[in-house]
Amino acid sequence: MYSISDIQQIVSGKFLAECNGHAVIEHLLTDSRKILFPDTTLFFALHGLRRNGNGFVHELYNKGVRNFIVEENFPFNQQELTDINLIQVSSVQTALQELAMHHRKQFNYPVIGITGSNGKTIVKEWIYQLLLFNYNIVRSPKSYNSQIGVPLSVWQMRSADTLAIFEAGISQPGEMQQLKKINTVLEKLPEDEQGDYTRALETIL
Repeated sequence: MYSISDIQQIVSGKFLAECNGHAVIEHLLTDSRKILFPDTTLFFALHGLRRNGNGFVHELYNKGVRNFIVEENFPFNQQELTDINLIQVSSVQTALQELAMHHRKQFNYPVIGITGSNGKTIVKEWIYQLLLFNYNIVRSPKSYNSQIGVPLSVWQMRSADTLAIFEAGISQPGEMQQLKKINTVLEKLPEDEQGDYTRALETIL
């Protein structure tokens, strides 16, 4: 469990506003439509090709969220956003990944990493069903295997778990190197030359 002050140090950000440095963060949010627990949520104002996360800060503030990470171009108005913890970083995506990297290092139980061009989610669920009764398993939700999905998956790791299963995919050259930093694994499950995971599975099951 982390306080917002802990996270500010982990991501090397600076507070534009700090109303409660001891606020506990349990949930990471990148999609404003998926808010469930505003009091313990940290929103990452990511910039995409079609949407700018800055545009959702006021909406989420009005819904009770008080913890945000934004970039240097955020138009902060202290009169509009009063009781708020607002951390500024050079890259929100990098901050999300750095937080996930830090969290990952807190656990020593085995992690299975699944990569490849096809079938990652199916194989992940297959392994989960095979090992379900032998381990307390944390795994990637749905197809969370992107530069954003992997950090959100890793954030779910808890001390009560005894095994993690995460998938990782890429859409641009060089992305896998960044994902490797977040999802350091003890067992890596790649495709074989025919794009088949079956032989690789035999090494861990």
